[in-house]
Amino acid sequence: MADEITIQNGAWQRLRDYYQEVRVEMKRVAWPSKQEVYGTTIMVLITTFAFAFFFWLCDQTFSYAVSKALGYFLHRA
Repeated sequence: MADEITIQNGAWQRLRDYYQEVRVEMKRVAWPSKQEVYGTTIMVLITTFAFAFFFWLCDQTFSYAVSKALGYFLHRA
């Protein structure tokens, strides 16, 4: 019984120590400014749309090429 209480107290102490360490580390974090967050968000959106357009263009090109190839070989047989 005494061992259980010691284990529980040790767990609570470790949890409290963990949260204290987290608070100390969070004070050391260099948070980005609002301007930096805005800039990186815009870059992510532009990059996402650029890749989406690129993959759409590739999909259209390959779809056209495959349909032409299938049409050529299937009508030939």
